[in-house]
Amino acid sequence: MRITFELESEDIEYFQKAFERFRRMANEVDEVHIIDAAKHTLDNLCIARIPNYVRKRLVHVQRLILLLEDADWSLSAPERTEALAALAYFGDPDDLIPDHIEIIGLIDDAIMLELLARRMRHVLQAYGKFCAFRESLGDRSGQEHARVGRARALASRRAELMDELQSRRERVDSRIHEAD
Repeated sequence: MRITFELESEDIEYFQKAFERFRRMANEVDEVHIIDAAKHTLDNLCIARIPNYVRKRLVHVQRLILLLEDADWSLSAPERTEALAALAYFGDPDDLIPDHIEIIGLIDDAIMLELLARRMRHVLQAYGKFCAFRESLGDRSGQEHARVGRARALASRRAELMDELQSRRERVDSRIHEAD
């Protein structure tokens, strides 16, 4: 059986307001604690008892953890805060619907993760491009000059992708200000 529902703009606004608390938390709490809480939540979920609609969105949590912990990537502050806020929401068992309530306890987490994955799709795509580029370089740990060349190539690609993200963020911000 498939059950679907649509979120109206008021519903999305409600989730955004709820998310603001976690964005503030992401700026105030050590990010290691937020990431550890998300990992702990992932580790303690009984996958067999989780509804499929939630299970499909857990990959977003895993990707956010990877991109935040990737020393080569060094995600910039605005996007880093968004990713940390998403993990803080996921790691909080007492969010909009307490997680311990069977079947529906993770519904709000699934909705929030989907909304944030859509909002952060450009960051996730850029990170995917970066990982593919890094993979194409291969392992050059043998010689010093090869490691330096690899590090330079990674830094250059990361800078290009970060510039693209910043340009996109500026375009979005200008559209938002024009709408006001």
